[in-house]
Amino acid sequence: MCHLCLSASRRRVLQGMSALAALSAIPLTGCASSQKTTLPECPLPLTAQPLPLQAVRLLPSDFNRALEANTRYLMLLEPDRLLHNFRLFAGLKPKGEIYGGWESDTIAGHTLGHYMSALALLHAQTGNPEAKQRLQYIVAELTEVQNAEGDGYVAGFSRKRKDKTVVDGKEIFAEIKAGDIRSAGFDLNGCWVPFYNWHKLYAGLFDAQQYCGIDQALTIAVKLGGYIEDVFAALDEQQLQRVLDCEHGGINESFAELYARTQDPRWLKLAQRLYHKKVLTPLSQRQDDLPNIHANTQIPKLIGLARLHELTGNASDQTAASFFWETVTQHHSYVIGGNADREYFFNADAIANHITEQTCEACNTYNMLKLTRHLYSWGVNAAYFDYYERAHLNHILAQLDPESGMVTYMTPLMSGAAREYSTPFDSFWCCNGSGMESHAKHGDSIWWHSEDTLFVNLYIPSTVNWQQQQAALTLDTQYPYDGAISINIDRAESAFTLALRIPSWAGDDWQLRLNGKSVSAEQDKGYAYLSRRWQAGDRLQLLPMTLRLEPTPGNEQVVAVLRGPMVLAADMGASEVPFDGSAPALAGNDLLAGFVPLPGAPATYKTQGIGKPTDMSFSAFYANHHRRSAVYFKRFTDAQWTAEEVAYAAEQTRLKDLAERSVDVMHLGEMQAERDHQLDAEISYPVVYRGRNGRDARTGGFFSFQMKTAKGPLKLQARYWGEERKRLFYILVDGERIANQQLNFDKPGEFFEVEYAIPQRLTQGKKQITVRFEPAPGNTAGPVFGVLLLKPKSSEI
Repeated sequence: MCHLCLSASRRRVLQGMSALAALSAIPLTGCASSQKTTLPECPLPLTAQPLPLQAVRLLPSDFNRALEANTRYLMLLEPDRLLHNFRLFAGLKPKGEIYGGWESDTIAGHTLGHYMSALALLHAQTGNPEAKQRLQYIVAELTEVQNAEGDGYVAGFSRKRKDKTVVDGKEIFAEIKAGDIRSAGFDLNGCWVPFYNWHKLYAGLFDAQQYCGIDQALTIAVKLGGYIEDVFAALDEQQLQRVLDCEHGGINESFAELYARTQDPRWLKLAQRLYHKKVLTPLSQRQDDLPNIHANTQIPKLIGLARLHELTGNASDQTAASFFWETVTQHHSYVIGGNADREYFFNADAIANHITEQTCEACNTYNMLKLTRHLYSWGVNAAYFDYYERAHLNHILAQLDPESGMVTYMTPLMSGAAREYSTPFDSFWCCNGSGMESHAKHGDSIWWHSEDTLFVNLYIPSTVNWQQQQAALTLDTQYPYDGAISINIDRAESAFTLALRIPSWAGDDWQLRLNGKSVSAEQDKGYAYLSRRWQAGDRLQLLPMTLRLEPTPGNEQVVAVLRGPMVLAADMGASEVPFDGSAPALAGNDLLAGFVPLPGAPATYKTQGIGKPTDMSFSAFYANHHRRSAVYFKRFTDAQWTAEEVAYAAEQTRLKDLAERSVDVMHLGEMQAERDHQLDAEISYPVVYRGRNGRDARTGGFFSFQMKTAKGPLKLQARYWGEERKRLFYILVDGERIANQQLNFDKPGEFFEVEYAIPQRLTQGKKQITVRFEPAPGNTAGPVFGVLLLKPKSSEI
């Protein structure tokens, strides 16, 4: 019987991201009938695997343009500079100066693993010989480093001691083995995410072996595994869980893969032991406990469980991975396929409340696409690639500036926001590293196969050499700008089945043509397919494309505009020009009728009478690399707009005024924000209440952080919950008390803000100040749910 078969109603129910909920209701048995044909029982294979990346070559397109830009950047980087700390800490003389940004912090070395994977993928995708040569050099260098260490250890991360000196990160592991484990979520005994770092290195080593045949990479991996195994062997279960509370990437996946490649059961045992119960157990029980936890910290753990399920068949691991994917894609994802605000998951179906300048960390989507590939390989279902296509086109492709090769960390969806790109040598964020990989492998998920069936899952111009069937094909298209998709048979030695994904948004508005003539295709699992003895010169064409509005999950009044899979955005001006307008809206009784195509420019539109406060031009969001965009719009009927216009304008004015006056913001209780603002704290704890993160300090403690300043008078604004009782605390700036704050059931049922004037002498001539909250004896300070440093209104000056 068919696994995860889709009924013909998929065209109707899978309309947009929120409709992926249909996956959870799809029966695991039984095949569906088609409106176009009568379907033979279970015609398509149940599972599939991607064709090797080496068999795929990209043709000219924006995806290939991104690949070329990324290639230029990869070749600009110097392996010796990325190897600086590895050699230094092993007692060897570095051959290159260390890079800046994160590579000069205690997370140093994580980029090397990404870079190795990117080189391996680039060689597979293009045959680039220099990529392989560089990878061979890096593996040789790592071998020398590991031999110098003498115990299997190899790493580039460092450790900041309590006295602020920075040393070799290796010294933390003696403390950890002794049970001295200290972490606030990202740091482990003064080192920034060491096991996350090793997960990236392991991935690079495995990719070097898989794509470039460098077997010495596996030798390094096995020796390093021995060192890590020894660290964890010293820990009891409680201590292990405390270590896993620190972000550790997918280190469970690393050892699962090491087992797959060596068949040594010790690595499988370790992979299964590295199970973060706090996060993974609820998911295995199909519980959504994701709100207010760091998003990308979790996704690699689920990829690890997916890999373990493939190796062991463990049903609990499959449940956790599948439920996580369903939950994130259905309830926690934006229209471009990304997720999280300020790196954190929020309440389910609350997208409309989190359209900010800090949406959609690129690493999250990079990892979600990896997880999607695993799930699809277990049960062929075109709905997985409805999501994959959405995120790959609208987020991953949006991440890279094809002119400079630089990438974004966040992809902002707030109206008027501009994308901020990395620098070549002084960023090296996590998203730099995952970006190197993402844009080296755009061909890895286009073509999938199983037995004598070839699946076309992404419509990216490319060629493929399918060795198993001695066939070669070309995918020729301008999709998604032009709906015409042509699959050309260049060589065919035997009969096979060609299955084309019919996107969920296409409904029944599509046609399939063979050599220019309409054909009646059979359907199954979201695919239209033909089985025949193909001939060289055969040409199969698919023609779908529509314009539509898509509501956000949880709020039907907030919509995005799409053409086929492509998210469209309103042009809000050049990135270098500050945005001083209000968030636009759409008003009218027939909004789609108000979008007029612009001649000579595919997939571009101008609104006519429906844009508020003025009409707008729309084009592909992903391509707006140097333009400010608006993606989400509150929609109104004509009558609603008349009633709402005054209040809507007033609220937009208030928000605009607040944004203009804002100098710096501190999101308390969020690990990345607290790290960025150099949080210092004692007897202080992060809290979450009603979906908001915050922090308090108990008697004898405090918390302090640094904020950027600006010229002129400044005020401090803090947010509190209105039902705290009998709390007294003090607020200090650079050691001087500027306010006493008492909380005592001030605003029942709501959060409220209090502003404090800062004496100008405390900020004059300074680039930053230290803000400190400390409780009066016997009291608690806060909780404080965010702090804003802002300029006073002109009327207050």
